[in-house]
Amino acid sequence: MSDGFHSISARLRTGNGRLVDAIVVAAVAVAVFVPFATAPDVTPLGFAVNLGTVVPLFWRRRAPFAVALAVAFFATAVSLHDRPGQTLQYGALAAIYTLADRGKHRWQRWGFIGVLTATTPFGALMVKDNDAGQFMFTLLLPVMAFLMGLLARAARERSNALLERSAQLEREREAEAARAAAEERARIARDMHDVLAHAVSIMIVQAEAGPVVVRTDPDRAERSFDAIAEAGRDAMAQLRRMLGVLKDDQGTGARAPQPTVDTLPQLIGHVDRTQVRARLTVEGDRRDLPADAELAAYRIVQEALTNTVKHAGASAVEVRLTWTGNELEIAVTDDGRGSTANPAGWRRGGDGLIGIRERALACGGTAEAGPLPGGGFRVRARLPYASAAVVSS
Repeated sequence: MSDGFHSISARLRTGNGRLVDAIVVAAVAVAVFVPFATAPDVTPLGFAVNLGTVVPLFWRRRAPFAVALAVAFFATAVSLHDRPGQTLQYGALAAIYTLADRGKHRWQRWGFIGVLTATTPFGALMVKDNDAGQFMFTLLLPVMAFLMGLLARAARERSNALLERSAQLEREREAEAARAAAEERARIARDMHDVLAHAVSIMIVQAEAGPVVVRTDPDRAERSFDAIAEAGRDAMAQLRRMLGVLKDDQGTGARAPQPTVDTLPQLIGHVDRTQVRARLTVEGDRRDLPADAELAAYRIVQEALTNTVKHAGASAVEVRLTWTGNELEIAVTDDGRGSTANPAGWRRGGDGLIGIRERALACGGTAEAGPLPGGGFRVRARLPYASAAVVSS
């Protein structure tokens, strides 16, 4: 987005900049040469030196210092020749403004205006015999043009600084979102280690028991092989679904059993003992979920409750589990500061919201979050009962 904006700005500076320069040159040319129609003493030299105060302005942005020197030279010649002269040195004013606004080096800008203000009294009082009013007009007009150029320069630099700061903040937000997503994927990989380890353990135990009972208890042996096949299919489905988020080994030390939907009452009980009143509402009959979805459901509620307690300033929160025909619907709704949340997208949300989305997607589900019209905030997720991956048996 920021790259597109800078591209547009560059086109405006190159395209419209030339148009503005052409308009400035045309306006100065009109102001300079209209008096020629009524001037009785026009000479070829007078026309040439007046033209010299106009033509260089075509390059005023490209070489402001050189243009200012050239225009100053011809403006001095116009003033000395005076056939005809100029009531105002229009080209010189435009060149001085541009030098103050676009000059590349500080010494060029301040050196030029310094020399100009130092020599103006001699030229105005000794050469042109200006009175006090004419002298002040001659002195202050270029100074004012220079100051206006400095103001334009300061405004442009401030605008560029704000644009750069905005682009930097955008890059930082994107990096932070990527970091949060990477951390959550790594955490999912650690959780999946336990899920898959459990499935493989079942397969190993049943496979070792199979040869023992195959002769003495064929029915039991058949059930063992069925369990192996089921565990293998489930493990393959989860592996295919999680292949994009599995990372390097995060350690294989002993861990406590992973939480599931059935352990949510204890989690909500912990929250209820804080300043936030929490309650659990369940609709429909409990259904079986894949092992990773069981864990994801718990983590999603945990993250949503953590955001509520830490950031929402809520007094109450409700966790609603709805067991439908095809999926488990999770809704965590609080009465806190819903307007402080960002409903525009997950990328700008907190790490917890990014984690919720990653976990839901990893299970083949969906998640969304946003403020409510009447106040408060809601996190909703849908986790399917069946595996999102299709595994051939």
